[in-house]
Amino acid sequence: MTVEARTARLTILIDPRKKALFERLCAEEDATSSQVVRRLIRRYIEERTGRPWVPREDVRSAPRGGGRRASAASGSRLTSRGRS
Repeated sequence: MTVEARTARLTILIDPRKKALFERLCAEEDATSSQVVRRLIRRYIEERTGRPWVPREDVRSAPRGGGRRASAASGSRLTSRGRS
């Protein structure tokens, strides 16, 4: 797998106990929390678009299936109040 450019930051708020458990589980598999989050995001994108993730693909060309749509433009800060 190719190394992707990592120039965007995603900030989330999460329950401190959930964060501590997540970090412990990541450490048990010798992975950083960032590596695991990137893997989860990649899997989510593939499930939603129905095709493998292509790092250089323009996100605006991805098909929009049924269900919930993303409410923020690419590159903007995504927030979700009240969920962690």
